[in-house]
Amino acid sequence: MDAVRVALLREVLAGTQWPAATRQFARALRSSVVPQGGGLLLVGTEEYEPWHLAAHLADEAAWSGQPGLAPTLVRHHARPGDPAQLAVGLGRLEAARRGETLLVVAPERPDAGLLERVCDARRAGATVLALDGGDPEMHGLAHEALAVPATDGDGRPAEIDIDTVQHLVSAAAGENSLPAPRGRRGFRDRLSRLADQLMSPPPPRW
Repeated sequence: MDAVRVALLREVLAGTQWPAATRQFARALRSSVVPQGGGLLLVGTEEYEPWHLAAHLADEAAWSGQPGLAPTLVRHHARPGDPAQLAVGLGRLEAARRGETLLVVAPERPDAGLLERVCDARRAGATVLALDGGDPEMHGLAHEALAVPATDGDGRPAEIDIDTVQHLVSAAAGENSLPAPRGRRGFRDRLSRLADQLMSPPPPRW
């Protein structure tokens, strides 16, 4: 999802908790990863691997000049013959240490084995962040958590899904520090400037 679409998505979601909540979570992620410099581990559940978030964070790391945001994707079923970037298994969580950050993406409840490994990583000093459906055990282990329930309080589909939230989080994590907007006018001014910058033609090459 490009910057213009992210900006438009934020505009659509204005008045909900999501623009502020995803920026707060992204700040927690960036402040954990960048100053520590220990690296970012990204893991999902056995049923859900956050491939797209891994790719978006790698892009944001390159564009923002913050290489620490580029994650190591930890997989439940990694095989020795997989490409290097896909061959990191759950054993990597057992090696997590102080200074490293572990981001868990879990739309459904994590199984006991994953929770145990996350607990071990936290005990070893890793910072744990969770982007999930609101599991109490996972939130009990996380230093920072953002819940994205699949349904609202009446059992209807939620206004936003976890894939969309991942786009917002990754985009916010790569943003340069900007002063906090003052009301809706400040946000609209920023949106307008962003659109102008992205839509303007490139300078001529001589």
